[in-house]
Amino acid sequence: MNRTINFMGARNIAFAFTLFLTLLALGSWFFNGLNYGLDFTGGTQIELGYEQPADLGNIRQQLAGAGFADAVVQSFGATTDVVVRMQGDDPDLGNKVAAALRQSGDHLEVRKVEFVGPQVGEELRDQGGIGMLLALGGIMLYLAFRFQWKFAVGAIVSLVHDVVVTLGILSFFQVTFDLTVLAAILAIIGYSLNDTIVVFDRVRENFRVLRKASLIENINISTTQTLLRTLATSISTLLAIAALLVFAGDNLFGFSIALFIGVFAGTYSSVYIANVVLVWLSLTVEDLIPPVVAEEVDERP
Repeated sequence: MNRTINFMGARNIAFAFTLFLTLLALGSWFFNGLNYGLDFTGGTQIELGYEQPADLGNIRQQLAGAGFADAVVQSFGATTDVVVRMQGDDPDLGNKVAAALRQSGDHLEVRKVEFVGPQVGEELRDQGGIGMLLALGGIMLYLAFRFQWKFAVGAIVSLVHDVVVTLGILSFFQVTFDLTVLAAILAIIGYSLNDTIVVFDRVRENFRVLRKASLIENINISTTQTLLRTLATSISTLLAIAALLVFAGDNLFGFSIALFIGVFAGTYSSVYIANVVLVWLSLTVEDLIPPVVAEEVDERP
């Protein structure tokens, strides 16, 4: 690509848009909160066994018609094995669900009924948050050693933006937040970091090649050089996620939509957040020169 795109020329507009979107996300997160699923709030898990392969979509419709609209229906093991999860601690809930499903003529049996208390869900939520913070801390240390601390700050600010925006949109639309969505958030961190490192690596290399170029010129050239790679990666990833959205069903909807939002946010932040932080911190070529270690002089006679 011979023509250099002036990405940093729009950095002030991008910053205003980023600030506006982040404030909206934080506001939705604060006022609406996350719609925690049964993995975090606790509830009843019912294992059912069918004589014939189970139709999960039909089971969801039957339960919704019986008043169990929030039930989560999944298959596990064989096609005749189904697990139903819903809120409530009624000891007779398993029999009520089975009775509602038998009205359509299906032959099934209740194999197991378990209650997961909210304390277990709270522990999962806390451990997931700690795991995310540890991941961010490890990333910052890695980038500080591989590049320079200014690169680490830019990457962390970019990753925090991606997580906040994704969670804010999930909060606004009240998408169920369960363990699969938490896994998607961690995947977003990895994806966005990879995209950011590619740009940072080219910026560092161009400091050696483009000795007379300013930092903004360097970033524009480096981002332009990696643009085709970024677009190819993002588009192919979005196509795969779109297939999950269409064909994976309700069980992976939260996971898919979180990844879809995160890939968009990660691609944007790699250009207009991580790079802009480098401009704010006034990265120079001297920052990339390792310090000279003074040689010890032997003064012994």
